[in-house]
Amino acid sequence: MIYACRWLVPIDRPPLERGWIEVDGGSIRRLGQGTPPGPAEDLGETAILPGLVNAHIHVELSWMCGRVPPSASMDEWIQALMRLRRAGVPGGVEAEQEAMRRAAAAMHASGTVLVGDISNTLQTPHVLVDADIGGIVFHELIGFGVVDPALVVREAGERVSAARRDIGRPPVPLRVTLAAHAPYSVAPGLFREIARWARDEPLSIHLGESAEEIEFLRTGGGPIRAMLEKLAAWNGTWTAPGTGPVDYLASLGYLKPGLLVVHAGHLTDAELERLRRARATIVTCPRSNLWVGGGMPRVSHFYASGVPVAIGTDSLASVQTLSVFDELAELRRIAPDVAVPSLLESATRIGAEALGFGATHGTLAVGKAAALVAVDVPPAVVDVEEYLVSGVPADAVRRLS
Repeated sequence: MIYACRWLVPIDRPPLERGWIEVDGGSIRRLGQGTPPGPAEDLGETAILPGLVNAHIHVELSWMCGRVPPSASMDEWIQALMRLRRAGVPGGVEAEQEAMRRAAAAMHASGTVLVGDISNTLQTPHVLVDADIGGIVFHELIGFGVVDPALVVREAGERVSAARRDIGRPPVPLRVTLAAHAPYSVAPGLFREIARWARDEPLSIHLGESAEEIEFLRTGGGPIRAMLEKLAAWNGTWTAPGTGPVDYLASLGYLKPGLLVVHAGHLTDAELERLRRARATIVTCPRSNLWVGGGMPRVSHFYASGVPVAIGTDSLASVQTLSVFDELAELRRIAPDVAVPSLLESATRIGAEALGFGATHGTLAVGKAAALVAVDVPPAVVDVEEYLVSGVPADAVRRLS
């Protein structure tokens, strides 16, 4: 099959006007500009680009859509979410699973091919496979007062192994592994055990998401401490490290190459430099940061630091859509100084590399997976990259694979 289009957007080089791409057996065979080398399906005023990567999403929280209002502070938002979660899902398990299926279908429809999904219950692998979405499901562990972290991780590892066996060899590239939630919700010993278990696997962590988190790590007090006590989750044996979050992770052996640092909005320039040297990746979720009271992320500083930047939407508990195109539009709005090609790289190549799929996804190149997205583009558009980051309508997007 050969597709011809107005714009071909390979990501690793400038767009090709009047481009074409040939796919065969699920892979890209060749691509170019001008007259296609054979009979082609002409998609007209369309841009073809590699499938998008949502590097941070909580699919299992999709039932919370519209149920957790925006908050002025992170601790207040967490408490609202926890009250809702503890009350249970209205409609039970079937309603929860239907919400996940709708969310996955919406991601597929908006061009997402890979995700970094955070799951506490491991319900999502089959949901993603059924929606033709690959990536990594991070089985997230929470426990600030864990007494036997080795046991907790051993049991979690058994659940991960069972999930891997259950999905077998899916038609999409999907892996399952472990991750820790955040510095204020995971005991030091649990961090160490997760890092030890994961070895060469990618890790994920919510880090530097709020000013309250920074205060908690430096002083042991503030709204986060009060929240933990209110939720009966406080660990009286824990001592504040008196450091920033990046140094804290490093002291626990969790700052490793391949770490996905989600949010990072309150990290200093020195901390960003340490992430760069550690070969971590930032996953920015600006719409969610504003919703949960975390504040505006320092997006321009992220890109200037040299740390690779991927993009996530977070969950429907804190955003209205799971479209990476919507997240790109928000990034363009709050960081107009960041180069447009860099934003598109974040939504494709860098996200794929962060999840460990850079060899097969993220750019249009011979031999890579034919995981393609087509976007209808108005005829008057002359800068297709600018158009793609400025608010693509949902009905203008479709998957070609």
